[in-house]
Amino acid sequence: MKREIKGRVLLYYNPYSGTGSIKDNLDHIIDRCQQAGYAVMPLRAEREITIDDVMGMIKEQEDIKRIIVSGGDGTIHKLVNAMVNHDVYIPIGLMPSGTANDFAFYFEIDSDIDAALDVALGNRTTLADVGMINDKYFINVCAMGAMVDVSQKTDPQLKNALGPLAYYLKAASELPQVHGIPMKLTTPNEVIEEEFYFLTVMNGESAGGFRKLSPSSSMKDGKLDVVAFKKMPIMEFGPLLFELINGRHPQNRNVLYFQTESLDVESLEDLVSDADGEKGERLPIHFGVIEKRLEVFVSEKTWTYDD
Repeated sequence: MKREIKGRVLLYYNPYSGTGSIKDNLDHIIDRCQQAGYAVMPLRAEREITIDDVMGMIKEQEDIKRIIVSGGDGTIHKLVNAMVNHDVYIPIGLMPSGTANDFAFYFEIDSDIDAALDVALGNRTTLADVGMINDKYFINVCAMGAMVDVSQKTDPQLKNALGPLAYYLKAASELPQVHGIPMKLTTPNEVIEEEFYFLTVMNGESAGGFRKLSPSSSMKDGKLDVVAFKKMPIMEFGPLLFELINGRHPQNRNVLYFQTESLDVESLEDLVSDADGEKGERLPIHFGVIEKRLEVFVSEKTWTYDD
């Protein structure tokens, strides 16, 4: 019997994410897509033909019905920046293959390839906000201050072996070097001047393996959640780290936690941010939100949030 061709899938994959298992499963992924009625257009990340080039090319191609992205948060970050820059509105399916996979974790996407493909080739979607950082975008988190480059400093082999625990160990090793950084935070309602060890602007709930970094976050409320860690005696930082792992830190007196639709961050120090694990913008930074910009495939069984 002749199979109906529904259109094409763009498969954007990072062969270096996590253990690199995607390379051994490409044929299986393509086969699953074809069984579902989709021809596959593969694009390998980190090559001369970039995702930005391809977004410009496929913008007007109506036969591309969905994008499946395999990688960590940094890979999704690059995809989403290209989609927004080129006004591409195509639903995306997630195949998490990085270490922390915070964006996929929010949507309860399993790291098992077939389970992720079941969702990516399914029919249910939800909408998600995209954060703005000056004239660029982020999906999950933008951080600045001490220890913001923990994910970049953590040894890849250690990440593969220990997963998120590797981030905790690296963060603990950085403690002796932390110092308070004077920052000025400006929201539509107030101006805050304080010394912080580090500051995160969250769209999602987790970052760098800290699953409950922003426990009240929603990716579809049109708001950003700001979690800032004040300068404190170093002896108080260790206990706070354990509160952070368990999501009990918002009530800590050394933590500033609030929601806002926009935020400006300034500092007298020369600071570079980290966006979704990638090198971000240099301060000063203006943050904003594009509400419900992304359409993401989710499981009909596990995803219960109403659109």
